[in-house]
Amino acid sequence: MGIHGLSKVLGDYAPASLKENDIKNYFGRKVAIDASMSIYQFLIAVRQDGSQLMNEEGETTSHLMGMFYRTIRMLENGIKPVYVFDGKPPEMKSGELAKRKEMREAAQKELEKAEEAGDEENIDRFNRRLVKVTKQHNEECKELLKLMGVPYVEAPCEAEAQCAALVKAGKVYATGTEDMDALTFGSKVVLRHLTFSEARKMPIKEFYLNKVLEDMNFSMDEFIDLCILLGCDYCDSIKGIGPKRAVELIKQHKNIETILEHLDQKKYTVPEDWMYKEARRLFQEPEVADPEAVDIKWSDPDEEALVEFMVTQKNFNEDRIRNGIKKLQKSRQGSTQGRMDSFFSVVSKSSSSTAVKRKAEDQKGSSKKKGKGGGFRKGK
Repeated sequence: MGIHGLSKVLGDYAPASLKENDIKNYFGRKVAIDASMSIYQFLIAVRQDGSQLMNEEGETTSHLMGMFYRTIRMLENGIKPVYVFDGKPPEMKSGELAKRKEMREAAQKELEKAEEAGDEENIDRFNRRLVKVTKQHNEECKELLKLMGVPYVEAPCEAEAQCAALVKAGKVYATGTEDMDALTFGSKVVLRHLTFSEARKMPIKEFYLNKVLEDMNFSMDEFIDLCILLGCDYCDSIKGIGPKRAVELIKQHKNIETILEHLDQKKYTVPEDWMYKEARRLFQEPEVADPEAVDIKWSDPDEEALVEFMVTQKNFNEDRIRNGIKKLQKSRQGSTQGRMDSFFSVVSKSSSSTAVKRKAEDQKGSSKKKGKGGGFRKGK
């Protein structure tokens, strides 16, 4: 889920924090990508006839198709992706996971009803709700990435937290995910829609954490408390407090403790034994691998091993896979070119104009001195 309604809140209260961009404008950028979120997207991206892509053994292969082709698309556009896989979920997430399990069970019952009624639209809708990323999906995608020469990181806990740590350490430029809690974990830049299919023609949405804090006039701790009030994966939120009220309360009281001191608890229902402090700590000090110790390297694809895996084992079309490998190899050859802004320091407009003005003044002063000096010599 991430943070409930955060993107809309930022659109309302911090519009300068959001930009839309084209994928080609990330040329030369390294991006940490939330692998599980991407795999989930690939799994629910069914074919036109409404069925998932499968091999001869009846195994779903949609995730491999998505991982292969959409990673190639990023590489062709000069992006250097590093996928980050979830580790064990924090204990505090058990409640959220239990809710998701209940929702899947309810979806299964609704699916059976839809199938009995022959309701194709609801069959598709409830099938999507039953999709779950499994350990096998993850392991197959790791194998594919290794053969493609694309690095991946296994996070000890939450992938979004590990992505944010890599961004903060300067190892990558941004986090690529649909979950907005990457911002709450401190990722300086978050990119949404990065792994969407090209056919959807959706621009990539960029969120900048510094502009969020600046526009809302929040400290990072205040922003984290806002995210907890909006609703996160680690604890329930206060019943009756919507996004607008949550923003107002943080602006007025600065933290949840002070909010609780002044809140009318007859009007608003505070969860019993509310573990907001523990949730706050998870955002402030998440369990992550030391970014400096994480080795991120891209390498050449192993063509024959890729063909063996994708064609022989997973029944993909050989011509298409080999064409994909050619694109991989071509993008690898062109990956040495860097971004222009990595060679030049960016000078702000104001400081640049000041420098130009100062230079003009210096030249003017120099001319006056020359004029005076020349007159003196002539007179002498």
